[in-house]
Amino acid sequence: MFESLSERMESAFKILKGQGRITEINIAEMLKEVRRALVDADVNYKIAKQFTDEVKAKALGQDVIKSVSPSQMLVKIVNDELVNLMGGSKSDIQLNGNPSVILMAGLQGSGKTTFSGKLASYLKKKGKKTLLVAGDVYRPAAIAQLKTLGEQLEVEVYNEEENKNPVAIAQNAIKYAKTNAFNVVIIDTAGRLSVDEEMMDEITRLKAETNPNEILFVVDSMTGQDAVNTAKAFNDRLDFSGVVLTKLDGDTRGGAALSIMSIVNKPIKFVGTGEKMDALDVFYPERMAQRILGMGDIVSFVERAQEVIDEEEAQKLQKKLRKSQFDFEDFLGQLKQIKKMGNVKDLMAMIPGVGKAIKDIDLDDNAFKHTEAMILSMTPGERKNPELIDGKRKQRIANGSGTSVQQVNQLIQQLFQMRQMMKQMNMMQASGKMPKMPRGAGMPGLKR
Repeated sequence: MFESLSERMESAFKILKGQGRITEINIAEMLKEVRRALVDADVNYKIAKQFTDEVKAKALGQDVIKSVSPSQMLVKIVNDELVNLMGGSKSDIQLNGNPSVILMAGLQGSGKTTFSGKLASYLKKKGKKTLLVAGDVYRPAAIAQLKTLGEQLEVEVYNEEENKNPVAIAQNAIKYAKTNAFNVVIIDTAGRLSVDEEMMDEITRLKAETNPNEILFVVDSMTGQDAVNTAKAFNDRLDFSGVVLTKLDGDTRGGAALSIMSIVNKPIKFVGTGEKMDALDVFYPERMAQRILGMGDIVSFVERAQEVIDEEEAQKLQKKLRKSQFDFEDFLGQLKQIKKMGNVKDLMAMIPGVGKAIKDIDLDDNAFKHTEAMILSMTPGERKNPELIDGKRKQRIANGSGTSVQQVNQLIQQLFQMRQMMKQMNMMQASGKMPKMPRGAGMPGLKR
């Protein structure tokens, strides 16, 4: 996410490294690079220039504190301006109806149906009884997709197969929701072009007849500046309440996220970051700015961890770690929890300083497949007591997992090193000194 933009920003800030103060000359050179980086990321040139003009005015109007370098000061100013550009603060979804009605709008292929499922999953976790409405009567695949998502999420889908009037379907769905005590109704609609007058009239009628609490414009962030232009055309007709950026995990340059607020003056409320139903994030401008500037996003990392990690299991694991009894069963459990949190590389990039270090490393959802295969090739007794694993057993584990004996040795060695490290930490805890980590110690299964 924004890797190219982050690298370009970092290069721009290097111009000020070693400079004792901010001047018209050095800041002009640095901001020229920032402007180029933004335009290359598909940000509208006018917005990019206005952004750098704001940064320049604020930078030249401030005294640099002695303890802060000019480059550090500029990073802070650019961060603040990025936050302002993307809306200032997060914008909550409005759920104040009975039921609350959320209407989806956007182009075909923008990800409306998938997002509808993700939003239903998000609201279900918050205790909201949600009804999905199959309102795309023009594309049978959309109805089938929504039904599949509903079954997967255990969320009811309202569908009138014989009815080809989306306005009537939506009205009937809302009546059904009121009768059956649903808290939220999410209406999935057909994709439409802003130049298609008949289809735009249809969604305008949908808005008028359903009186939604939220109209969310769903846009594919990979379309860059076109996404912003499309948003403006839809907003002129619908006056929607918020934007959803999908496919932000793809090869996107980020221009939509940085431009859309300035053009339509409507907040980005959610971003989609993957195919899975839990790959949905509330949009926080300040967190996104930090990620663009390579500062990580530790708050989001912790929040994701809290969502998937069982507190009781975590306490049990902590006790085992204190007694240096951590085994491969425990490690397999930890791997499963990490995988629930999302894409491994995206997660690592949330940790300050780590994103840059792993940018050229191939880490995906299969990053731990060899480690899992080795552990699953062990007997329950071997997982609980790794000391049992002799040469003959190692060969069997390697054969069963499609790995080498050397890889099995490395995995076992790393586990023992983790145990030794925890033992040293426990012994030295009373003295307040931290032990030196054994060489090569780290998460088993990941090459250092």
